[in-house]
Amino acid sequence: MKILTAAEMGAADKRSVEAGVPIGELMASAGEAVARFCLRQYPLAARVMVLCGKGNNGGDGFVAARVLAGEGVGVRVLLLGAEEDVKGEAATALAELKEATSDEIVEELFEGAEGLEEGLVELLGEADLLLDAVVGTGFKPPLRGLPLVVRATLEAVSVPVVAVDLPSGWDADSMAETVAGAFRADAVVTFTAPKLAHVFGHLTSAIFGPVVVAEIGSPEAAVVSQTNLHWGGAAKSIAEKPRGINSNKGKFGHVLLVGGSYGTSGAPSMASLAALRAGAGLVTAAVPHCIVEAVGRITPELMVRGLKQAPAPRSGEDWGVASPLNLANECLEELMKGIKVLAIGPGLSQKPGAPEFARGMVRKTSVPVVIDADALNAFAGETELLKAAAAEGRPVVLTPHPGEMGRLAGLTVPEVEADRIGLARRFATEHGVTLVLKGWRTLIAHPDGRIAVNTTGNPAMAKGGSGDILTGIVAAMVAQFPDRVAEAVEAAVYLHGLAGDFAAQAMDEHTVLATDTLAHLSDAFRYRVADEDGFVWVAGLRPPVKSVVE
Repeated sequence: MKILTAAEMGAADKRSVEAGVPIGELMASAGEAVARFCLRQYPLAARVMVLCGKGNNGGDGFVAARVLAGEGVGVRVLLLGAEEDVKGEAATALAELKEATSDEIVEELFEGAEGLEEGLVELLGEADLLLDAVVGTGFKPPLRGLPLVVRATLEAVSVPVVAVDLPSGWDADSMAETVAGAFRADAVVTFTAPKLAHVFGHLTSAIFGPVVVAEIGSPEAAVVSQTNLHWGGAAKSIAEKPRGINSNKGKFGHVLLVGGSYGTSGAPSMASLAALRAGAGLVTAAVPHCIVEAVGRITPELMVRGLKQAPAPRSGEDWGVASPLNLANECLEELMKGIKVLAIGPGLSQKPGAPEFARGMVRKTSVPVVIDADALNAFAGETELLKAAAAEGRPVVLTPHPGEMGRLAGLTVPEVEADRIGLARRFATEHGVTLVLKGWRTLIAHPDGRIAVNTTGNPAMAKGGSGDILTGIVAAMVAQFPDRVAEAVEAAVYLHGLAGDFAAQAMDEHTVLATDTLAHLSDAFRYRVADEDGFVWVAGLRPPVKSVVE
């Protein structure tokens, strides 16, 4: 699913018309989709107030109002302006609404009317549901005049709001997390494809407020984007096909998880358990001898190998980190026997010996590799080694948070955050790697310049260990789908965040632990982003819970 700018959405509509799909037909499909969403998600809403602008967004609202009224819902339309100013297809939709209902269903609002604010608060407060169809994708902030007055009144009522296309006042091209000057929304229904704001902005007042995309009839060829961005959630379909009836563990890959040090046995333990839970056929954890027993206790299904430990530089004492001695040919050959994917880094340590070991493992092995945490830090200033590894033709996947990304790229964290897309794309293409840049709306940048944007995950996941869980899931997905690495990584990131969303929904967000996401990984695998009514849930969780298990 491509991510469009406002101009590209306008061009897609124009191409649709050229291909024989009239604007009026697109508007009718859009309005019907909004009504269908409202009927399904708010079945008890007996009184619906539709706020309409004079343009095509208002036209979508007129259609939605007509369909809702036809289903027996009590509908009232507040038009921000005069009916005579409504033109084109929107005017046709307005006439059809009045013909199907009555002239009295539409009330005109004018700026400066006496008692407007007080009357609006009372009027809106009487509704069970509000539809915001004032302005949409083509709007450029800020709001002025009457829409600004309406926005203020919305803050004074507690009625849920469904935004048509976008919350009015939100720039479709904005990549900001929040916009203070826009209408509030509890749900958003957009059309054809998400725009930049739909994937980068938190458009709803609730953490899991839905943002859904409805297909309205635009031909696929009409949807063209130069952003080279797409929504990562579509890749989840890779994990939805049932396994063959004649399956065995050998068909789903053997992951070697290398990491850990004295005092950090939890990191490789969590990553290994995540790899098992995410479907890898076999998982072996290779950790320093001093923590073998602790890591092995995480689950009986996990195999564990002990690594030789490096002595401290001056004292010569054993300080519990992996030694470069493990890179000896006979040791490495035994360690890598049967391995399909190497994941390295969780808890590895940055003490002398461990970084050299990490670089050597990546250099001397030939399987796909997932590099995280301290193994990423080992390549700070040594990124040409990553480029050389990728040049061998094997997938190299990096999973940095902004601090690790900064060390790799020689930048500060603010510099990383200032140009996440540009930096991720440049690094991935220049080094030939797949880069998972974590954060709000994690980016998955591919060697060919494409970037997937992930829309799952929530503040409850801001806990130690979340990155380790992700490493294990990524490694497991690559092991299962070695010929579809790009999709496998995108699906892994989406599933990880989705499991975290289920965990936060089930618990208070303060109490969620990284391992709690694994308890909900099965929910994530069972979830379907497209529902039976034709909506693709780009963000938010589909209620009720029973509807997510198919």
